[in-house]
Amino acid sequence: MATIDTAVKTSVRSTSTPPAKTSRPRGTRLWVKIVVALLLIVEIYPLVWMFLTSLKSNDDYLNHSTWSLPTHWEWGNYSEAWTTGHIGLYVQNSLLAVLPALALMLLLGTAAGFALQIMVWKGRSLTLLVFLAGMMVPPQMILLPLFTVYFQTGLSGTLGPLILTYTGTGLPLTVFMMATYYRSVPRELFEAATIDGAGILRAFWTISVPMVRNALLTVGLVQFFFIWNDLLIALTFTNDQDLRTIQVGLLNFTGDFGATQYGPLFAAICINVFGTLLIYLFLNQKVMKGLTSGAVKG
Repeated sequence: MATIDTAVKTSVRSTSTPPAKTSRPRGTRLWVKIVVALLLIVEIYPLVWMFLTSLKSNDDYLNHSTWSLPTHWEWGNYSEAWTTGHIGLYVQNSLLAVLPALALMLLLGTAAGFALQIMVWKGRSLTLLVFLAGMMVPPQMILLPLFTVYFQTGLSGTLGPLILTYTGTGLPLTVFMMATYYRSVPRELFEAATIDGAGILRAFWTISVPMVRNALLTVGLVQFFFIWNDLLIALTFTNDQDLRTIQVGLLNFTGDFGATQYGPLFAAICINVFGTLLIYLFLNQKVMKGLTSGAVKG
């Protein structure tokens, strides 16, 4: 009996003792650090080079090495880009075109995702396939017909064509992503709201929208970058210099006889790139939450 008790105690001790942690070899950790450092250099160095180039004069850019530092730090390139290069006007036009299109896209896409996933009605699967088919249409195929329609309806010469085109081209992806996020929302909440007497609109605004707010932020930020960085649509529908967006405006940094003003040009690019980069860094955590919330089904 003593032998059996001893064996039992020994087995209990061995099972209760947590397994020893296996540490990675130092060589492996060193290689990981080296790879991460190389990735940081690849990501950060172009930004640093672009910023330093924005402080160069045309003589520094053309007659010195690409990797050399500026001989004179031309901080006036930023003021010249903002005033003479009209970057302030182009940023304003971009905001006036992007923000209304983004608001319409999120409103319609969220409502469509709610109707396709939460509401039960005949033909919703086919409707979702129609939205998915819209993602497969290249924007280049619809530019000429849209240009004709906008010209005949008198919308040319305004930012209306940009708002409508951005909304229409971004809506299929928005509907698909919002429908995916709505799959993780528990149906019992809407059933309880219906029992309490809530209608469809109240259930949509008071229950569904707050529960997918991280998804709204994620989809909105993704679509914002798509629209903000657009060149093709903006170049097609903005025939007036006062209506050009920032991406189209970057094409205009030329001086006499077509010579490019490289300092103000890179200053304008820095304003564009670092502005959007700050937006992403500020909203990074909420975007990560939004990306993971749609992957867990409740």
